[in-house]
Amino acid sequence: MSETTTRSWRWGTNRWMVLFLIILSAVFAGIFPPLRPHVQLPAELLTEPLFTLPLIGGFQLSNTLVALLLADGILIGMALLVSRAVRRGELTLGGVAAGIEGLVEGLYNLTESTAGKWAKTIFPWMATIVLLVLIVNWTELIPGVDSIGLLDKHHIENPEACTFDTLFHLGSTEVVAVGGESECAAGVVPFVRVASTDLNFTIGLAVVSVVVTQFIGLRAQGRAYFSKFFNTQTLFKTPMFGAINFLVGLLEAILEAVKVLSFSFRLFGNIFAGSILLFVVGSLVPIFLQSAVLLFEFFVGMIQAIVFGMLTLIFMSLATIGHGEAEAH
Repeated sequence: MSETTTRSWRWGTNRWMVLFLIILSAVFAGIFPPLRPHVQLPAELLTEPLFTLPLIGGFQLSNTLVALLLADGILIGMALLVSRAVRRGELTLGGVAAGIEGLVEGLYNLTESTAGKWAKTIFPWMATIVLLVLIVNWTELIPGVDSIGLLDKHHIENPEACTFDTLFHLGSTEVVAVGGESECAAGVVPFVRVASTDLNFTIGLAVVSVVVTQFIGLRAQGRAYFSKFFNTQTLFKTPMFGAINFLVGLLEAILEAVKVLSFSFRLFGNIFAGSILLFVVGSLVPIFLQSAVLLFEFFVGMIQAIVFGMLTLIFMSLATIGHGEAEAH
């Protein structure tokens, strides 16, 4: 009887807390009318060039780079947390360290069942990609990401239609709330923007995945790996079928380059579309509905990380397998 009473009391308390938060969000939506933020593909720059490199040019800090550094910091913190628990001699990890251990163990078992003896070579790349993309995608769920930043009135076409209410002063910087027309939000340059909404990040990750796949294939098969792309073994023995095999090899080489585009645009498209969905829903229905979209984006970010890692695992595993006569030999 006491357990039933306790459960019903907790359920009743949680219900009233949810109702209170809904009312509170409605009040804040009335005080600070939601605006639709400015949406653009390139990452916004936060600083002037910090330094200049020969042949490359100036290096500037962008808001997607800040998000990537934040994700890197979280990953390093996770590694240090597990390392600290292991150094203490704990036979069974607990808490967050146990969750991280279970996740990494699951990824390794998946790699071992797919790649076999090459699991130890492929696993560090696959696990790093999955964990990095997962943390990067989930930074979208942190309050303030894509919504808190610097105010640049030069980005607003009609500043007279906007109201700028001072909230507080952070040193010499004035923190303001923007109101007025929907275009007024274009003046806000966020400090942090999800890194996977920047094509530079997704293309860079795809290039790393494809290039490392070629190195693993070359290490597994040696020079015979190139016969996958330039198959001339039957070109003179059976000219017709040899020509077909040669053309198929060229198509394989083209497909390796196309993988960079498919990898990068799949991740970029899903996360960028999710960010726009959050902007639109937050500006049209700012009360409660955005929470459901955030839950949806939680699963989308997780699925995209798994898909990116699984495709990398499959392509690397296939690269270790010989083709045709090379495998028979």
